Amino acid sequence: MKKEKPMAPRVALITGASGGIGRAVALRLARDGIDVAAHYGGNRDRADSLVAEIAGFPGTAERPAPRAVALQADIADEAEVARLVRRTEEELGGLDVVVHTAGIMPLSSVVDTDVEVFDRLVATNVRGTFLMAREAARTVRPGGALVLFSTSITRLQSPGYGPYAMSKGAVEALPLILARELAGRDVTVNAVAPGPTDTPLFREGKSPGLIERIAGLNPAGRLGTPGDVAEVVAALAGPARWVNGQVLHVNGGAA
Repeated sequence: MKKEKPMAPRVALITGASGGIGRAVALRLARDGIDVAAHYGGNRDRADSLVAEIAGFPGTAERPAPRAVALQADIADEAEVARLVRRTEEELGGLDVVVHTAGIMPLSSVVDTDVEVFDRLVATNVRGTFLMAREAARTVRPGGALVLFSTSITRLQSPGYGPYAMSKGAVEALPLILARELAGRDVTVNAVAPGPTDTPLFREGKSPGLIERIAGLNPAGRLGTPGDVAEVVAALAGPARWVNGQVLHVNGGAA
């Protein structure tokens, strides 16, 4: 009997893979045998560390060990986003999944927000999301998925998060429209909206007491973990084909 060749691995591009949630998503997808292009903006060391960790994952008789590469780009720059997608295809042989976690979260009240900070927020979170979504829509192969990132702050509406919540509200407007525009392509488009998640970025500038109060907002009485979010992304990136055009709030019941 002729031995069947292993199936060609799927390929995922994870933006912001040097951050807490992006890293967890990259590791989770790699454990499913998906090859990973780990995008980073400025933290090359963390991206290289992620790639080295994935390189240690074993393969099986049915599925080769996942491959990973670190790729740098400014996600607010049109030419660099196009180059990022092109290099992913060149390095790994195609593109099936794009998970866009990259973004920034400067916090201040509306009255105290400098317009230059707001413009940078919009350039990264709104323009960057649009550019990645557009390139993904042009490139992702049938059976693929695009997963964008919003935030549960759009529901929690906490003071100090106004400009950030505005930028993520724009993200939430996109999945259903783009999913409908891609009808017949067999490509799903969804957004994940995490609640308070235990990452270095979340803890920055917060007292232990404040973190404890925030953790108590959901029935579990704890912060989410990057792994909690990565499990949902893994489903959207793979078997959850009947979920399309949605914004999924991954927050343990906080809102």
